[in-house]
Amino acid sequence: MARYYDVHPDNPQPRALRQVVDLIRGGGLVAYPTDSCYALGSQLGNRDGLDRIREIRQLDDRHHFTLVCRDFAQLGQFVKVSNAVFRLVKACTPGSYTFILPATREVPRRLLHPRKRTVGVRVPDHTVAQALLAELGEPLLSSTLVLPGETEPLTQGWEIKERLDHLVDAVLDAGDCGKEPTTVVDLSQPEPEILRRGAGDPSRFE
Repeated sequence: MARYYDVHPDNPQPRALRQVVDLIRGGGLVAYPTDSCYALGSQLGNRDGLDRIREIRQLDDRHHFTLVCRDFAQLGQFVKVSNAVFRLVKACTPGSYTFILPATREVPRRLLHPRKRTVGVRVPDHTVAQALLAELGEPLLSSTLVLPGETEPLTQGWEIKERLDHLVDAVLDAGDCGKEPTTVVDLSQPEPEILRRGAGDPSRFE
């Protein structure tokens, strides 16, 4: 049964955040809010967490997982960024974007796209997500919480607790968050390619 933490959206209780981070460091899988919708998150090196996300969302090996980072400096440790891409990404972070970029050696191979050696990265503009990342001190391996056969992501913590009670270890509920997933932009090639139109304004990449 998942633990349920109801936190203030603008001033999340530090004790609740510490408990959630302890669960993550202990190999747990959590559902947490972002500026676009709720996401599933586990520790970067957690193979079991990765497998559980794949199972819950029924993902194949070509799915791009996302490293949710606290800030641009942390993001830069895990992906290779040219000067032109640097300016573009910096202008959009924090925000509701996921960028596909070539991964550095800091990223476990099992997280990479098998052919392209790329990974998704993002910096959320959400107080609770930022507080969680600050307490954790490293990126969260994440995936948007869209269940198989559904087109809309889950946006209510209580509903996630009801539906995924035996599949996740904790739900961090900060109230309703955005109803659209991030806009996903592949910046691994010379020209940007919009892979998914979502909460972030895609016009600057067109």
